[in-house]
Amino acid sequence: MSIALDALDRRILRVLQRDARISNIDLAAEVGLSPSPCLRRVRLLEEAGIIARYVAVLDARQVGLGMTLFARVWLTAQDAETIDRFIAAMRTLDEVVECYIMLGESDALLRVVVADLDAYRRFQAAHLTRINGIQNVKTDVPSETVKQTYALPLA
Repeated sequence: MSIALDALDRRILRVLQRDARISNIDLAAEVGLSPSPCLRRVRLLEEAGIIARYVAVLDARQVGLGMTLFARVWLTAQDAETIDRFIAAMRTLDEVVECYIMLGESDALLRVVVADLDAYRRFQAAHLTRINGIQNVKTDVPSETVKQTYALPLA
């Protein structure tokens, strides 16, 4: 199901990206609708898949996962079987919170979240470099997180 987003839908989405737990009454008041039409619009956005799901965003440090690293991965080949095997393996690794197949220098880019550098070394040795099809992994360690958001820039 596909729907064209109007200005009101975009206002609803901006508010929900900021606070998905907002009550329908408060959401309706904030976007200038009465509760019933507001709820109807939210349901349509959900049914269309524009709102894919609702999640709780955790503070990684508070749950003992204070280190984020970026791993650039080179595969042994770029055929469909190698890439599919790599993708399937990435989906099983909880430490890999984002995985992108890349066009450019490396074949994939991973965002990995672990407790500390020792935990990453263990993860890399026990899991990442043992995956069939991975030729090389280069890891980048960010020194500071300047911006991290999950909200899309809706005009």
